[in-house]
Parts: sequence; structure tokens; C-alpha cells
Amino acid sequence: MTQLNTPYPSTAYLTGFLRSRQVQATQEDLALALVLRLFSVQGLHEIRAAIDLMPMQNRSWQINAFYDQFEQYVRTIAPTIAFLQGRDSTVGHRICSRNFLPEGARFESLDVYVDDEGGDPLAWAFGALGLQDRARHLATLYLNDISDVIRDAIDPRFEFVRYAESLAQSQPTFEPLAQALAAPYTLVDQTLHALTLAAIEKHQPELVLISVPFPGAVYAAFRMAQSIKANYPAIKLGLGGGFVNTELRELTEPRVFDYFDYVTLDAGERPLLALLEHLAGKRSQQRLVRTFVRDIDSGGVRYINMVEPDVPFEDVGTPTWDGLPLDRYLSLLDMLNPMHRMWSDGRWNKLTIAHGCYWKKCSFCDVSLDYISRYEAASASVLVDRIEAIIAETGQTGFHFVDEAAPPKVLKALAQELLRRNVAISWWGNVRFEKSFTPDLCQLLADSGCIAISGGLEVASDRLLQLMKKGVSVDQVARVTYGFAEAGVLVHAYLMYGFPTQTEQDTVDALEYVRQLFEAGCIQSGFFHRFACTVHSPVGQNPDEYGITLEPLPPVSFAKNDVGFIDPTGVDHDAMGAALNKALYNYMHGIGLDQDVRNWFDVRVPKARVNRNFVARALEQNQQRRA
Repeated sequence: MTQLNTPYPSTAYLTGFLRSRQVQATQEDLALALVLRLFSVQGLHEIRAAIDLMPMQNRSWQINAFYDQFEQYVRTIAPTIAFLQGRDSTVGHRICSRNFLPEGARFESLDVYVDDEGGDPLAWAFGALGLQDRARHLATLYLNDISDVIRDAIDPRFEFVRYAESLAQSQPTFEPLAQALAAPYTLVDQTLHALTLAAIEKHQPELVLISVPFPGAVYAAFRMAQSIKANYPAIKLGLGGGFVNTELRELTEPRVFDYFDYVTLDAGERPLLALLEHLAGKRSQQRLVRTFVRDIDSGGVRYINMVEPDVPFEDVGTPTWDGLPLDRYLSLLDMLNPMHRMWSDGRWNKLTIAHGCYWKKCSFCDVSLDYISRYEAASASVLVDRIEAIIAETGQTGFHFVDEAAPPKVLKALAQELLRRNVAISWWGNVRFEKSFTPDLCQLLADSGCIAISGGLEVASDRLLQLMKKGVSVDQVARVTYGFAEAGVLVHAYLMYGFPTQTEQDTVDALEYVRQLFEAGCIQSGFFHRFACTVHSPVGQNPDEYGITLEPLPPVSFAKNDVGFIDPTGVDHDAMGAALNKALYNYMHGIGLDQDVRNWFDVRVPKARVNRNFVARALEQNQQRRA
């Protein structure tokens, strides 16, 4: 399960690449198909039939509310899905009336926003004219209510994006996943089984590749493979994607190969070319590239890597969305954070403008892995050729550049080429807030179609930024973000807490910096993430340099990524995190910007050591330099 508003890009990239090498390849998005099948009139009837088999005492409040309002759900599901797909915008008027959709527990969150005079609970978010946005948010709450019913009545692991992720994420052994796969089918499993076999019948493939970007896609991937193996044993299956590249690098579990014949690591182009030659009898198994297989003689897992150069990024071809139902994706509006909503709202063409990260030094990042460490850029001319080809195919001019950190030089050249060719697009992506982003460059990027930028401010502490080798300082971030904001670009800050040696004082100071950045109009959106140590990061590989001790991991035969650690500072970061995100939520809506940051904490914390005019002075000095 991945985002429902736009296709995940891996299949589009690989399909385009394989076709450029004259390989017949097609693609399917069974995550979308599964949701559309469950959230339909027929799907709702099947959900109710499952509820009928439940003892009354086992039914949750949410299940009973769904059952009592069932006819209203059946009446509204098709028009609501059509509205979220952009096929019937007029339904938005009825949704906003609050008399059209049945309302379950998810709608209780709206009560938080009612003002003292009993005014419109969503006016703060959407204003008087945001009817379509308001309706999308209400319709998303409606779908979340139904998903809660599926979780309570059918599959306790069901979620839209994080489906059964505990079975896979940093799971050292395959046993929990094996037990789940041996259990009887739920309604969700039955539906996915039928969709999988229908796709096989439609395409008649010889090789099926399943891309698993996140832990929340693993269980369904194995269920699909299980269905194919049982019904089409001659078909070969390959597993790859972001989850595999980060968590299965030390795979030794033979049972994985009851489901998949091949598991490949890192960028898929070169391993797939080798695999196709092998299946065609033109290459021995010993010459596969970055591929796990099960050894025929021993039954154990064998990793084969015939070292060959990767396909240059400039030669991977143009991604294609051919075969994907672009008019059937759902534009959801779950989180009201202005940047997060872009992840789930609208159909964006996802495009990479460079492979890897040009900085690749941040100590919290997986800098040792290929998706970070191997940096390659394409020329601006090639990138705009791809953009024009994608627009011609999809009819969509919105682009999300999915780079770890888009390089300033490449962005500058890309913007100039877009303007030179008069190619009008809207785009957003992730950058490092470095000094190369001058106000003039920010304006150029805005002129080329940049509407939003996200970047890592992380701990908002110069000491910790230096420790994590971020290569930026707080005052520099202030100047860069202000330049983007002045150019009319929405700025989102990725923030972090719980980094090794981070004290309560560091956390309070960081929040004061963030308050000032919002107050000065430098950033408009942000989110605090809890730091997680991974085995592939410099912190995980050299914990002594960061003053921590790693907790011992159990023997690993399946997934390995996150690792616990002991920080001698002893700060209760979980308690701090609730206050940080509460403050941030209010700052995004202009609330509490004049308050002492200590007011957000439920526990006693030290006073911020940061001068309350720090950001204002940094911006003033920058203006004086420019003058």
C-alpha cells in the first residue's frame, strides 16, 4: 500500500527503461485497485457480510455506527470516490453540507477546531471559499471511518499506507510474516488474490517484478507472490524496491524464496538486464548482478554480484505511466499541514533529476547505500526532454522531484531550460538550505514553476548541526528560507528531536529558533520527526563518535535497519515530542508566536538561551550585505 493520489514512480521508471531496451513490459497498481474494490458498493456489502458473522459483544462502536448507517454509506460511496478522483466536483457542495456523508469517530477531530462562538470548525483551515478543499478533507475522514471498520471487523493490521508494517519493519526474523501468510484469507486477502490473478490473466507474463518501497507494502507483496506461485508456478518472480534496498541487505532466510525466485538490491536497471539475459539462456546464474537466490544444492540463500557498471542516470530513459489508470487515483486531504497535503492531494508526476545525494555527509542518513552514495546528474536538456514527454503522455503538468536533495546547479540549469523552451509546469521538491540558494536563484526557480520546497533544519542547533555534518547553520537557513518565501515559494522544514546528546536545553532552544522562523515568515510548514538510528548511517556505524552505545541486535535473517541506542543524557524525548508538535501545529496557523516556548511543555523545562531577535538580526544583516 502506497500513496493513493499518484502512482509510486518505481514501476514507471522500470517500465520506461525496459521498453527503451526493447523488452515488452507492462505495469499494474494493485494497491489502488484493492482500495477501489474495497471502497465500492460491492465492497461495502462484503464488509457488512463479514460483520454479520461477528458476535455482537465483539463489535466496536465504529462497527455499530457503520452498520446503523449502512444504507447511507452505500448511497454515498460511489459519488464520494468519483469526487475524490476529480470526476464529479459538484458533489463537493453536498459533502460540505455535513448532511450527506455518514459521520463516524474520525469526524470527532473537527470538534477541536470549533471556536468559542460556535463558528465554522474548518474556517481556519480553508477560509470562506475553500469548498473543494473542505469537501476533500471531509471525504477523507469518511474513508478513514470505513478503514477503521475494516481494521476492527476484518483485518486488525489494515491501514492505507502502513498496512501490516510491523510484520516487516526491522523484523529480524521472517516468522511473524510467515505465520500471517499461513493464516486463512481475510476479505482483504481474498480481494487482493482475485485482483492479482486477474492481472496475470490479462498480461500473461513470464516474469513478474514486485516493487516494495515501504514496510507497509511487504505483506501484500508476499500475498500476491503466494497467489501467483500457487496458480502459475512457471512464472518467475522478482522482489525489489526501497524496503529491500535498506532492510534486506543481509538476507539469509530461505523461506523468502518460497515466494520469490530473485531478490535484487539497489537501482534495478542493471540487475534486471542481467536477470533477463539469464532467463533467456544468455548468462549463467553466477553472472547475476546484486541478486539473492536460493542455492539449489544447499537450500540456503546465496548472494551473487557480478560487478558491472550501473546504467548511467542519463541513459535510464523516460518513465512511462502507460497502463496505469491516471483518472482513478484519489486526491485525499488527510493532514492539514500545507506541505504534507501535497503528498496526498493532487496527481504529481514523480521525477528524479539526479541519482543519489551530492552532499552525502549527514550522519543520520544511509550515506553508505547506493541510493545516497552514487551521485549522478542528467543534463538540463535531457531532463526537460523527459518532462515534455511525460506531459504529452499524462496531460499533467505537476511534478514532484523526488531527489534526496536536489542540487542547486542542476536546478538552476533546469529552470533556465524550462524558461528557454517556454515549458510551463508546477514543481516541488527537497533541497539542502545552503548558501547557493541566493534570493536571485530562489526567484529564478519560482519563475520556472517552483511552488514549494522542503529541506532539513533538523535539530535547529548549531552544535548538533555540526555534529550531524549537515553543512548548514541556523542563521544560514533563515536567510535561504526567507529568500524562497519572498519569491512566493511555500517552505517546509524537516525537524528532528532525540538526536544523540541532545539535551532539554537544546530542544527548547531549537523550538525558539523555529518560532522565530515562523514569526519572520521564513517557513510556513514543518514537522518534528523522532530521530531513529539506522545500521547504515554514520551514527549506527560509529556510535562512539556520537556519545552513544548501540543496543545489541538479535540474530538477523530477514530485515535489519533500525537499531536502538542508549544516550547518557537520559532525556525523555517522547515527552518533549508531544509539546514540539503541538507548538508547531499552532505556529502554522499563526497562533502563539508571541508566547514563551516553555508554555507548550507540560513539564518544567529551562528557559531558551536564544536571543529573541536572532532570526530578525540574521535577515537584517543579509539585507545590509545585499545593499
